[in-house]
Amino acid sequence: MKQIKTIQHERLNAFRRKFLLQSSALGAAALLPWDPAFGAITAVEIPKGRPAKQFDLTIANTKINITGRETSAITLNGTMPGPLLRFLEGDEVTVNVTNKLDEATAIHWHGLLVPNSEDGVPGVTFPGILPGETFTYRYTLRQSGTYWYHSHAGLQEAAGMFAPLIVEPREPEPFQYDRDYVVVLSDWNDDSPAQVLANLKKVDGYYNYRRITTPQFLKQLADAPDEATRKAIWADRMEWGKMRMDPTDYSDGGEEWSFLMGGLRPDQNWTALFKPGERVRLRVINASPMNLYDFQIPGLPMMIVQADGQNVQPVQVDEFRIGNGETYDVIVEPKEDKPYTIFAPTIARIGYARGTLAPRAGMSAEVPSLGPYPVRTMADMGMGAMDGMASMGDGTMPEPPSTQTNDSMKGMSMPPPNEGPAMDSMAGMDMNNMSEPTAPVPEQDTMPGMDMAPAKVAEVPSTRIVVAPDKDGLRRLAYQHLRSLEPNKDPRPPQREILVRLTGDMNRYFWSINDKKFSDSTPFKVKLGERFRIKFVNTTMMEHPMHLHGVFMELVNGNGEFAPRKHTVIVAPAQTVEVDATYEDEGVWAFHCHLFYHAAAGMFQLMEVA
Repeated sequence: MKQIKTIQHERLNAFRRKFLLQSSALGAAALLPWDPAFGAITAVEIPKGRPAKQFDLTIANTKINITGRETSAITLNGTMPGPLLRFLEGDEVTVNVTNKLDEATAIHWHGLLVPNSEDGVPGVTFPGILPGETFTYRYTLRQSGTYWYHSHAGLQEAAGMFAPLIVEPREPEPFQYDRDYVVVLSDWNDDSPAQVLANLKKVDGYYNYRRITTPQFLKQLADAPDEATRKAIWADRMEWGKMRMDPTDYSDGGEEWSFLMGGLRPDQNWTALFKPGERVRLRVINASPMNLYDFQIPGLPMMIVQADGQNVQPVQVDEFRIGNGETYDVIVEPKEDKPYTIFAPTIARIGYARGTLAPRAGMSAEVPSLGPYPVRTMADMGMGAMDGMASMGDGTMPEPPSTQTNDSMKGMSMPPPNEGPAMDSMAGMDMNNMSEPTAPVPEQDTMPGMDMAPAKVAEVPSTRIVVAPDKDGLRRLAYQHLRSLEPNKDPRPPQREILVRLTGDMNRYFWSINDKKFSDSTPFKVKLGERFRIKFVNTTMMEHPMHLHGVFMELVNGNGEFAPRKHTVIVAPAQTVEVDATYEDEGVWAFHCHLFYHAAAGMFQLMEVA
């Protein structure tokens, strides 16, 4: 154990030095005009015109270099992310996939309603694509919107096999825009996914460098102003010990990870161009294997018009949390001739993806500070009696290095824990009252602090959802703000409820549903056309973006027949989320957490529809 701690300490110091060097370089770059050394790369706009009906994809190992060290990724047509596939609603499309790997592979069309045989889950819907084979997917598009596709074979998704997918609608969309970009968020580790999973299973909190050490804990006790505070600190520590959890283990990632936008590091400055006054559509996809992000464009409000590819009543926000597998389409209208930073820090604040929205190539704007590391509290775990106890992280956790070197950015740092987006219980994502949320507020004549005229951004014949600002003045999306633009097809109440408890053990690193890993589970069974409810109850200390194949889930958020339709929902720690669904296609469908290593470690189940 002493040797393990020594190794971890050495690795921590090495990665801290690396992070400091990278952060200081980026902070300087963000304040300078374009410099070829920082390689600003201009994004390609989504093409117009009629999409093709046939595509050819090749899956192969490809040498890449993300961190300065050459390594291998599993790519689609030689790139990571893979090529954008653009379809047209109503078309029958054909996708020929050739496997040049030395192992079986597959493609899952995330969020698309396709026949079970085309869903692409080896061992569940088909045997997989064997080495050297070409497999043809063929299906008719029954929907439109922003989606993505990725491997559902082994550990391949985390090795780089993912890409965006768009289905253009047959009818005009209920909003207008001048430019159209896909923003793919992902993460990367030079170690193979198999090695990462082995590390997580081998050493408790392998990538968690923020643990409260024994000397720190003793110092907390010694510095306590009175006996009552000391008892509270001690009791809090004991509670975490009994739960076999650590309040600083906010995610499985660490400084080894690189966070990418369009496959590019922050210093490579992925850039989307605009002309002042244009409406710009950004299709944001979280294709990250292991990280949720808090997405924002400082100084530029965003109008959310689609969630998981489905039209929603427009919601204007400054920030939204996007879970693994989720997609959000936003429209922005930058009026000034200046660049704006597209900023996506991980919810654990271990790093960020970054790009720029700019009128000219090579420009960049200031990058906000990550702010303090978040630390969970007993209140976050639903322990109401512990609310008054001292947080184990108060005053002990160092702040990560700022991404800026000038003093002018101090006011843009994230709020401390319990006051902003760093905590799961923040107002913007609090789902404790998911079943009875506050009703959407009709649009007011004016909204303080908003520069853009919403009617020009999204011309929708309905009112706009108004989001109240948090303590720091930012308006953050909550699920209860989402309201479908059209009533759902099946207004029936659910005929029965399926309880899905999200369970696991951080120390032993196994994850499960209803206390059973996939290998020990039996499928849930529903009838074709049956209206059923899933009640997700998260008993763990981590978020779980839950993805159900083959059907849209209608989020029970108080909007009745206008409940938003989603294929992936975040279930926060100690919270309950309910969804209703009706399957229209028979078969055995996958059902899992979209945190990649959680699914691989057992949080995976099947839904049998007959």
